[in-house]
Amino acid sequence: MLYKIIVGLAALLLILGIYNRELLSYGWMQAKGQMSILMNVQPVDEVLADSAFPDSLKKQILLIQEIKKFGVDSLGLNPSDNYTTFYDQHGKPILWVLTASEKYNLKAVEWSFPIIGTFAYKGYFDSTRAIREELVFKNQGFDTNIGEVSAWSTLGYLKDPILSSMLCRSEGSLASLILHELTHGTLFVKNNLELNENLASFVGDVGALRFLQYKYGPDSEELNKYEFSKRYNEAYSNHVLRGAQKLDSLYTTFETSQPDSRKDFLKTEMIRQIVATTDTLLGGKLTFSKKRTVDETKLPNNAYFIGYKTYKSKQNSFRKEFNENFNADFKKYLHYLKEKYPSL
Repeated sequence: MLYKIIVGLAALLLILGIYNRELLSYGWMQAKGQMSILMNVQPVDEVLADSAFPDSLKKQILLIQEIKKFGVDSLGLNPSDNYTTFYDQHGKPILWVLTASEKYNLKAVEWSFPIIGTFAYKGYFDSTRAIREELVFKNQGFDTNIGEVSAWSTLGYLKDPILSSMLCRSEGSLASLILHELTHGTLFVKNNLELNENLASFVGDVGALRFLQYKYGPDSEELNKYEFSKRYNEAYSNHVLRGAQKLDSLYTTFETSQPDSRKDFLKTEMIRQIVATTDTLLGGKLTFSKKRTVDETKLPNNAYFIGYKTYKSKQNSFRKEFNENFNADFKKYLHYLKEKYPSL
């Protein structure tokens, strides 16, 4: 009987392995990529003690420690061992994210993973595999977008390192990035990526303003510079989100009998209009070309717009709730959200 049970379990595992071979292969690739980074990190104390390491970059590492402490003490983010190690990328990107969408519908392809749930994007430590999978979706008629990732969160399961690319950021951009990722380690709701990324973006942006005021003062160059970039980023995000609504409305008019060539023409004209009118943002001081993250010879597609919906579509609702119901108190607001949503 025991022999039959063992054989049965082995057969079951084999069947599951065959059925989930793509997921297992992807999981192995991600684990290998993550471990290759963690096996090559240095403790921050060693980096700071290294006389050959530039003082300007040491200053940025110390700033990250201040940002992290501010996030815990003043905003109520969970303490962690994140950013106590350093990984040198040697000027190379190390993680890419693939987003895919239906061609005539702003509906993202979703991937499901054990424990952490469903995601509207998929990360890769191997760019060739990202491109290979993107090609599969393109051949099936989906809109796609691949972007480089400047940071990620392991939700407290591992010690997330400081990446060397982080040290090239301005004070405000660095604060926003670190607080964004620490928010994921504080609250992450399974199968609700839009809430998770929007909340992290909200805490990162508003928290960065508070940190800069605290460290540099209300009239500081650091704060003024970040406030300007934040105003533009918000104007641009809102413009893209309005564009997404226009595309949504356009797609509802498409009929099954309508030729794809006609649909493509109307879609392209709409996106061209959205792109052209970005030149008016903040009096034309910054243009679409300076915000683009895709090949400049191409127009953005549905996958590009979905990225903004994932990260920026709920900013106004968070801000209103934060200000009106919690008097802009981060600790009370995060406590409320943790009570409201079951977190991983």
